[in-house]
This record gives sequence, C-alpha cells and structure tokens, in this order.
Amino acid sequence: MKKYLLIIITLIAFTSCKKFLDIQPESDISKEELFTTEEGFKEALNGAYVGLASPNLYGGNLTVSNLDIIAQNYQFNDGVLQKIATFDYTLPDWMGKISTIWNNSYKSIGNVNQILEVIDDRKNLFKDGNYNIIKGEALALRAYMHFDLLRMFGPSYKNNPTFKAMPYVTTVSTKSTPYSTVSEVIDQVISDLQQAKALLKTTDPIIPASYVVGYPNGTKTTELKNASLFLQNRRHRINYYAVAGELARVYLYKGDNTNSLSNAREVIESLKFPWTVKEDFFAADVTKRDRIFYNEILFGWYASKDAIDQANGLFAKDNPLYSATADQINTIYNLGTVGADDWRYKQWFRLVKAANVADRFYLQKYVVNSSPVVNLHPMVMPALRLSEMYLIAAEASFDTDVTKAADYFNTLRIHRGIGTQLSVGISKTDFIKELEGEYRKEFYGESQNFYMHKRLNLPVVTTSGFIYTPSDKLFVFPLPVDEQAYRN
Repeated sequence: MKKYLLIIITLIAFTSCKKFLDIQPESDISKEELFTTEEGFKEALNGAYVGLASPNLYGGNLTVSNLDIIAQNYQFNDGVLQKIATFDYTLPDWMGKISTIWNNSYKSIGNVNQILEVIDDRKNLFKDGNYNIIKGEALALRAYMHFDLLRMFGPSYKNNPTFKAMPYVTTVSTKSTPYSTVSEVIDQVISDLQQAKALLKTTDPIIPASYVVGYPNGTKTTELKNASLFLQNRRHRINYYAVAGELARVYLYKGDNTNSLSNAREVIESLKFPWTVKEDFFAADVTKRDRIFYNEILFGWYASKDAIDQANGLFAKDNPLYSATADQINTIYNLGTVGADDWRYKQWFRLVKAANVADRFYLQKYVVNSSPVVNLHPMVMPALRLSEMYLIAAEASFDTDVTKAADYFNTLRIHRGIGTQLSVGISKTDFIKELEGEYRKEFYGESQNFYMHKRLNLPVVTTSGFIYTPSDKLFVFPLPVDEQAYRN
C-alpha cells in the first residue's frame, strides 16, 4: 500500500473553543505531548471529525457529488458530468475524485487509529466516562469509514463475499496492511461497531430520558445543557443510537435481517428522535423552517461554511451545476399518484422557468439563511436518519411479517404527507420497487440511493428510460491507479 496508509499521520486537532494545535508531522514527541491529557484525546478526536466533515469527504464528495450523479438524480448539459452519469470511471475527473476519497479516508482512519493505539494504556487520564465516549466514537468512526469504502470499492456482499476488496487498517505502522475480503471487512466493521456500542451504552449522555432532542432554541431540548462542551450536541457526533443505526445498515448489507431489524428497532423504539412536524417543515418564517428534518437526524456531519457554499453552488443558486428537469422530479416523486401531497416535493425544490428550455428544479435542502438572519438549527450533512431505520425495519421484516413491514413503510410515508397506504398483500417484487422509490425521494442529494441499488443488485434506470443492467462494472469503483498493484 502507499505510504499515506502506513506513516504516522499528522493529527488535525480542533475544538469549538480552542485553536488548532501545532503538531509536527510524524513526530513521536508531538504525539506524546498530545496524548498526555484527556483534553489532548478530545482534541484529537475532534480533529478527526473536522477532517471527515471537510468537502473532500462527508462535507462534499461523499454526500453531494458523484455518488448522487450516478443515482440519475440530475440532467446535465456539461459533457463531463454527462459521462459521469453513464458510469464512465475512466474519466480523469472521476479518477481524481476517487483518489481524493481513498487518500483522505485512510488519512482519517490513521488519525483515529492513533487514538486507539494509546488510549488503553492511558485510561487513568480520563474521568466521568470520557474514556468510553472517546474510545467508542473512535471505533465507530473507523468502522463507518471502512464500510463506506467497501460500499464504493468492493463488490456487494451478496455478489462476491470472497473478493479481496481493501485493507482494514487497525494499526499505525510502516508495514503494509493486507487486503481483506468483502466478508472479512464486514466482520471487522461489525466487531468495531459492537465494541463501540458496548462502550457508549454505559456512558453516552444521549441515552437517558433527560436528553431531549430538539432545535437549539426550543423550550424542551436539552442538547446544549451538559456542563461539558464536549458532551453537548451528541447528534453531531457518532453517538450510541448512531452506532445502532450503522449496525442496522451493515447487517442489512450482509443479509442478516434479524440483527439488522433488532438494531433498527432499538433506534425506533427509543422514541428519542421525533418526527418533524408540518409546521416546522413549511414555516413561512425562514428563521423557523426545517428543510432537512433536523430532529430526525441520528448523526450528521457539522457543515462548515465551505461545505455549505459548495452544496448551494451545486444545487441552489442561479444556474447551479446540478439540477433536474421538472419532468424528472415529477417522475421521481410520483406527482401523478402519491406524490401530489409529498412534503419533500413541495419544499425541497424551487421551480425555475426560462424561455426556450425545459422547466427545471433547483434543490433547496441545504440552503442556509444569509447573515444576520438566524437559522432554526445548525446545518449538518445527514449521515443517519430515523427514516432510514424505518425503511431498514420494513425491508428486514418483510419475509417474516408483511403486515409489520407495511406498517414501518407507511409510518414514514405518513410523516412525509403521503396518506396512501402500502397494501399488506403486496408482492416482494412490488415491495422492492416501492422501497427503491422511497430511498430515492428521501435521500435525494445525500448519496445513499446508489448504495441501495448496489446492495440489492437493482438495475439503474436513466431519465430517458435507458436501463443499466446491474453489475460490478457499475457498482465497483476502480482503485486509484497507484493502489491497484497492492490488491494482488
């Protein structure tokens, strides 16, 4: 593997109230200095979040970029973007982005591994359960990143579990990490998440009933009440319920419906995350409008100004790079049938008319009010949502309890303004079609739809009606050029 996977990587350390640490690269002295106090561990972990939320990763490339293009959500005039939408992975733009994602992901994995390498030996530094919090989050982040890399660079578990997909890096070393099979990566992801869940279960402030999710200025929320700044806003970090949600996602990918359903139900039945009410989603006062269903987010990456500007440059501003025709959005949201009352259709898109061209819709999901106008909530790039837990529970329940599966599915629809119920007599084939459609609506502009197609080995249908047959040619990204030799 390349040296960026092997060297001791510089930690980017950051906290809300402290300046960046001045850490020298590959310096054992600096590393020792950083990890001599609990605050040093906190800063190292916060630094990992900052890197992951950058536009190179979840603040951009892994949320609002090529993954969403190949889900066929937009219509382009730009020739390069048109080729990206046709799965042309030989394009220099594609290969450059793939390298950026791969390199920065493993850099971030190296950062959390530095924490995990020394934390057990310095357990005596911690108080108030912070050892469990920091180690649990670090393990969960490592698993989360590896799983997304697998979903991009490896075949699906369903198609080829024995394929050597990628390294699962757990150490900070100058020695090469061998490539693991798809199955081995999945098992290691699950192991890290299970350890994280056990650690967070005893200490995470989000678990007690006293922790109430809500908008920052709400009268009931307690998300900012903790005396420790580090323990506030647990949904801006990979908390206990986010770990359960990620386990539900991973087990479903593996085809383990029992454990997937168990973890999804744990999130659902906690009643921790309230459905967004219509009055908040459609508030006439933009300072009180919730476009992203904020209270339903289990975990989101805090969006920097750069990330927000990038998203709105792509989607929302005049002549954005990514937009869809009116016919395209009308089709995605089933305007002729159940879509007429869909909240998402009504609120997420701005219709733009122009002479001699087709009407277009601009996505408004990530719009933030201009200063000094306040916002109802911080902007985050969604990582895990309550709605996904209902879709996972519906899918994981279907083979054993169609009635319960329909109930999970219909509950989500009701909270998106759709009163039409899914019949309990629906066939599995028709259910998967409904599931596919709901994923596309709910996660428009969030890059989850591609992963669902890959997991279920579904064909990809373009706006023009062309059908791409599911295959690894569509669903497996090529490794960066200078990594390809290491898979063999």
